[in-house]
Amino acid sequence: ASFLLLCFRISLVTSLIFVLLLQPPLTQLSIIAKPNIVLLMADDLGIGDVSCYGNDTIRTPNIDRLAKEGVKLTQHIAAAPLCTPSRAAFLTGRYPLRSGMDAVNNYRVIFWNGGSGGLPSNETTFAKILQQQGYSTGLIGKWHQGVNCESRNDHCHHPLNHGFDYFYGMPFTLISDCQPTETPEMNRAFRRKLWLSTQMIGLVTLTAALGRLTGLISVHWKTLTFLVGFSLLFFMSWFSSYGFIRYWNCIMMRNHEVTEQPMVIERSTFLILRESISFIERNKHKPFLLFLSFLHSHTPLLTTEKFLGRSSHGLYGDNIEEMDWMVGQVLDAIDKEGLRNTTLVYFTSDHGGWLERQEHKRQLGGWNGIYKGGKGMGGWEGGIRVPGIFRWPGVLPADTVINEPTSLMDIYPTVVHLAGGVLPQDRVIDGRNLIPLLQGTVEHSEHEFLFHYCGIHLHAVRWHQKDGGAIWKAHYVTPLFDPPGAGACYGKGVCPCFGEGVTHHDPPLLFDLSRDPSEAKPLTADTEPLFDTVIKKIGRAVEEHRRTLTPVPEQLSLYNIVWKPWLQPCCGTFPFCWCDKENDN
Repeated sequence: ASFLLLCFRISLVTSLIFVLLLQPPLTQLSIIAKPNIVLLMADDLGIGDVSCYGNDTIRTPNIDRLAKEGVKLTQHIAAAPLCTPSRAAFLTGRYPLRSGMDAVNNYRVIFWNGGSGGLPSNETTFAKILQQQGYSTGLIGKWHQGVNCESRNDHCHHPLNHGFDYFYGMPFTLISDCQPTETPEMNRAFRRKLWLSTQMIGLVTLTAALGRLTGLISVHWKTLTFLVGFSLLFFMSWFSSYGFIRYWNCIMMRNHEVTEQPMVIERSTFLILRESISFIERNKHKPFLLFLSFLHSHTPLLTTEKFLGRSSHGLYGDNIEEMDWMVGQVLDAIDKEGLRNTTLVYFTSDHGGWLERQEHKRQLGGWNGIYKGGKGMGGWEGGIRVPGIFRWPGVLPADTVINEPTSLMDIYPTVVHLAGGVLPQDRVIDGRNLIPLLQGTVEHSEHEFLFHYCGIHLHAVRWHQKDGGAIWKAHYVTPLFDPPGAGACYGKGVCPCFGEGVTHHDPPLLFDLSRDPSEAKPLTADTEPLFDTVIKKIGRAVEEHRRTLTPVPEQLSLYNIVWKPWLQPCCGTFPFCWCDKENDN
């Protein structure tokens, strides 16, 4: 009997081992506890700029390798078509208007390091949750989420106050003003708006002062003092936009310390790559999160001499090929440290390519492939559809394409899940965990509706009709192209969100992206039997969505975006801000 019992136990153990061996390796997610996470984000890169998304004039072998060894998303959507709000949504997993990081006016991004607006301290980024889970967290490159609130050193919006243990890079964003040989970028529409605002506020202040002196208007001295101070702030912002931008905005920081003011743009690529690889090497023995936020491919397209003239797409193509090389160097560093199978790598762009960015006959902005529109356009696909690639050997399938709607906001719950963290329960999280979709254990994305904002203005809504396979998209507002039919707002630089520069549609323009991804032929009640049903369904979704919104302070208000000298990061004694600590080292 004991012999039979022994045989039975051996048979049972053998069977269990055999069953386990038959299990596909992609289901063994729980075996790898707390993987390393490397997030790679390009700046202003169009979905049509990458070889694996259809470009045949720009070579991106390393990004292509990620797609070949992992999962490529074809409907990966940014939550906003501009840097500041899109990155806020990426970091928090929430539509940017929930945190006050989308604009009610035409100032749709942070314009100064010395402004007071930025990602609020009460927002919980994925970096903060991973930090609490024992991760070493680092941000290398672009931030563009603000620096200070009330004093030069409070760092309330700084990366180190939002869950990152280490920061090296630009607290602002790369702009043409950072390159002395380039045509300044901020002297265009921004200066005109700033000067107009200064004149209007100055006129109100002057009228109030004259009314007070003559007794015609009853104005309290405190009110008058406030108006005078506000006028001076706007005047200083306008004045600082002439020649001072490079010193105020084009700076590099290591943690809280300013290391270059102004930055030496020629060596930025080397320093950012060096810092990224060093972070991986320093933290290889514990779980780490590296968010490498490239300065590429934003103008002025900083490109080292080694890559100049290499592509058949001009300077912009050269810049993309250099960024791809940087991606390859980071992947090589991961392999060198033996971290390949324990590291999730993700590549994306913050929004679509900037079609209007041209100088003479040179195209300095990106290409969005077959998709209409570009940067700044909250509704059209070209402004919000971006590359999305995941690689995790042995856990995610290789050479896989997923055509389901996903969002940059999905990274938040995805990495929190992988780190063993818990999502905040006191707020709405709009992102969804992508792991089941990436592994193929579910067929459809969890997103039924995605809402596409331009500033705080709802421009379009996407409905994924999972039972029928259609992906409906209704446009309530679209920009007026300038010149008409040009496909972009070349006369303005960036398309507006409201006012005379947009058209309101009632009924909305309706497209089925599964049949018409270029949004070329709007459907009507005559051409689409489900037209009324779809419009009503989307309308009800908008009503439900708006009920989840609560008022929050506007981070991009006129007061918050204006330059304030007492908030300006400074290496030295203000206003004599200058240093080059990298050269000293």
